[in-house]
Amino acid sequence: MIDFEKFAAYSKPGPRYTSYPTAVEFHNNFSSKEYIENLQLSDEKYAHIPLSIYAHLPFCRSACYFCGCNVVYTSKEDKKTRYIEYFKKELALLADKTNTKREVVQFHFGGGTPTFFNAAELQEVIESIRAVFPNFSPNAEISCEIDPRYFTQDQMQVLHDGGFNRLSFGVQDFNPKVQEAVHRHQSPELVQKAVELARKFGIDSINFDLIYGLPFQNLESFRQTLDTVLELSPERLAIFNYAHVPWMKKTMRKIDESTLPSPQEKLQILKQSIEVLGSAGYEMIGMDHFAKKTDELYRAKIQKQLRRNFQGYTTKGFSQTIGIGLTSIGEGVEYYAQNYKDMTMYEKAIDNGILPTERGIKLTQEDRLRKSVIMELMNTLSLDFSHAQQEFGIHFSDHFARELALLAPYQEAGLIEVSNNAITTTQTGGMLIRNIAMCFDAYLQDTTQQKRFSKTI
Repeated sequence: MIDFEKFAAYSKPGPRYTSYPTAVEFHNNFSSKEYIENLQLSDEKYAHIPLSIYAHLPFCRSACYFCGCNVVYTSKEDKKTRYIEYFKKELALLADKTNTKREVVQFHFGGGTPTFFNAAELQEVIESIRAVFPNFSPNAEISCEIDPRYFTQDQMQVLHDGGFNRLSFGVQDFNPKVQEAVHRHQSPELVQKAVELARKFGIDSINFDLIYGLPFQNLESFRQTLDTVLELSPERLAIFNYAHVPWMKKTMRKIDESTLPSPQEKLQILKQSIEVLGSAGYEMIGMDHFAKKTDELYRAKIQKQLRRNFQGYTTKGFSQTIGIGLTSIGEGVEYYAQNYKDMTMYEKAIDNGILPTERGIKLTQEDRLRKSVIMELMNTLSLDFSHAQQEFGIHFSDHFARELALLAPYQEAGLIEVSNNAITTTQTGGMLIRNIAMCFDAYLQDTTQQKRFSKTI
């Protein structure tokens, strides 16, 4: 059983570890030139590794105050048309600089609101990607984030024809008072129609995103949201802890902080969610995902084949991510690269025939070692020392003597077990996996860095 009182005692700022090093370590010295060098190195050295494509469609009509994504707000159609043209130019630059014929095992549309683009626009983007990256695996995971407020049958037809087999619906909360406070109005009936439309086109892997810790949420109201979710029966759920960081996201300043649930209330909402979903047949995956036992995400957990990246947990093994579009992030074995967040700079680079890379990082051997350790912890809630020892030629207990000492309080509290060759977490310890992984984060030795992250609980 999860000891929630013990769990609550460990709240402190920390990364979510969708990458290591985390994005705050990316720097401007890693430019288009360095990105191209690393793309070409990957083609030579890691050609056997398949590709994952992340396409960022950044536009939203209006702001959802809880959102921490990189978004451009607009109601102008010509901005979308212009963006597609530059998106296609970026694809052409990629085709000239790297081998785009490698197998693609994952493709994800993120935003923004991808379905803010109409059916014809979505089709144009999909066709342009497939023209440059023609070698999609028959078993590729092809997914799109969906805003139920902007989702039509024509769009679903385009996604179906494009091979999409997973959809993720932004739900957050069904309570009208909560929706009003975060400027996101969508009824259960609207979401139900969106789900029915997806099912009509054969989509059998649907995810709902929920958030706990939003204004006016309480145990009773969130239980009602969960009951409605269970009636709609998605295969997966991602239930995120709301990270209130108004110093980073201006739209969050519109939220009245006095209406936010207390840390104790948030903890009770989380506890209730785990119990309700568990009773309904959902298994907890990692620290914030849930899946039915019939879903491949659950099977991947059991087989220890989960992988965590910027899109959350995935069933695919490691793949080299090619990020396309404003703010998108790419990942290789030895690097991360991120495009410009500013539209003017993004367009200027492309106009000059340069890939629009603003920043990134070249991983050292030590970075790669720690990434391997941290990601194994995040993916399996455990760590087998032999994996790092075999891959990197170290003696784990000697190399990480300091880190193992940092873990001692967790061991004494009964949150983890440490043997001569492994770390395993208890159920409560698994909920604290971010905290445990932080012990291996070399960049957090500077405690001022921790202030740049939301709290782990």
